[in-house]
Amino acid sequence: MAFSMQVSFTSALESNRARVAIGQVKATTGWRPADQPISDLDRDIAVRALVREAEEYDAQALVDVSFTVEECRDSEVEGVKLRRVTAKGTAVRFALAA
Repeated sequence: MAFSMQVSFTSALESNRARVAIGQVKATTGWRPADQPISDLDRDIAVRALVREAEEYDAQALVDVSFTVEECRDSEVEGVKLRRVTAKGTAVRFALAA
């Protein structure tokens, strides 16, 4: 999976440059039937949406990216339970050289 910015599932980045945290960002996939397994594609879609969200804040990287699976409260639509994948992480900007 290739992204237009650095994405790390830990606090480490490829670059050792100093960075400034902008804040937490969160993005989700669409709702889907709960009986379908969560796939790598679902996680990829969530991270791509997270990157777009971070870009809105002029972020240059995302760190500490994680996933959760959310179930819709009262999640039955015509008898089908629903869930979605949520990605969240910290958007960062690299510090300017002194």
